[in-house]
Amino acid sequence: MNENLISSAPPHIHTKDSSRRIMLDVVLALVPACIASVILYGLKALLILLVCVGSCVLAEACFNALTKKDQTIGDLSAVVTGVLLGLNLSTNAALWQCVIGSVFAIVFVKCMFGGLGHNFANPAISGRVFMLIAFSSVAGGAAPAMIDAVSSATPLQTLASGTAAGLPSFGQMFLGMRGGAIGEGCILALLLGYAYLVLRRVVKWYLPVIFIGTVFALCLFSSGSFTHALYEILAGGLFLGAIFMATDYVTTPITARGRMLFALGCGVLTFLIRRFTAYPEGVSFSILAMNLLSPWLENISAKKPLGGA
Repeated sequence: MNENLISSAPPHIHTKDSSRRIMLDVVLALVPACIASVILYGLKALLILLVCVGSCVLAEACFNALTKKDQTIGDLSAVVTGVLLGLNLSTNAALWQCVIGSVFAIVFVKCMFGGLGHNFANPAISGRVFMLIAFSSVAGGAAPAMIDAVSSATPLQTLASGTAAGLPSFGQMFLGMRGGAIGEGCILALLLGYAYLVLRRVVKWYLPVIFIGTVFALCLFSSGSFTHALYEILAGGLFLGAIFMATDYVTTPITARGRMLFALGCGVLTFLIRRFTAYPEGVSFSILAMNLLSPWLENISAKKPLGGA
């Protein structure tokens, strides 16, 4: 009998290379959003994505080398972090700011807590929040290159001002013809990635639906306008966050009920931040806040054994 016990970080799926496979699926699911971002925002979007991915991979490789740990860049988690961080940034962000945000996400949020499977919060979300606080230019929304404007107010900023004047059409919103982060605008590309992840059984289909549906329902109840509520869910990074970051295996509860509560909480916090604070977007902050509550959600949603306390 083999008495050697192997302890490893989640996910515990019975395949030889599960973590790498899952991360590769996420990368493939993000390809449509990356292509759309380059089409919409041009070369600067491509440079931001390359710099973020390269900085994340290099930061993890250097940290492992300095601490004499086995190299983990082959699991592609650093690539996923870099792509997600890049897609969450505006073309107003300087490349040196992207490097700093990437290093913060990998070293201070992921590696210093033990690496993949041990980080308490989503590294890409944490990197973006750090950059929003540290660099004011990151929060701005640059207009797509095909729009005849250098920069413009994002739809969320327009909605927060109390007027719908000047908002793009629903078709333009769906295709990403509006200001904002480079990867959040093209809903079509994000939905293609979502469909791929669902078909590959990487994410549960209902988790993004709960997140987005909660924001829609609360906006509809608050404004009494179906049009306003629809603009609210199409604007900002709601689809990007709900599909690719609120479904993270590591920083969300392991129980099904816990994950549903997590998605519900993200939706409620996103609405509250957008509605009652001076900051028009709330997706990043809501996911980060719910990451911190994940252990508690796991505890209250865990199944109790029959006859147990």
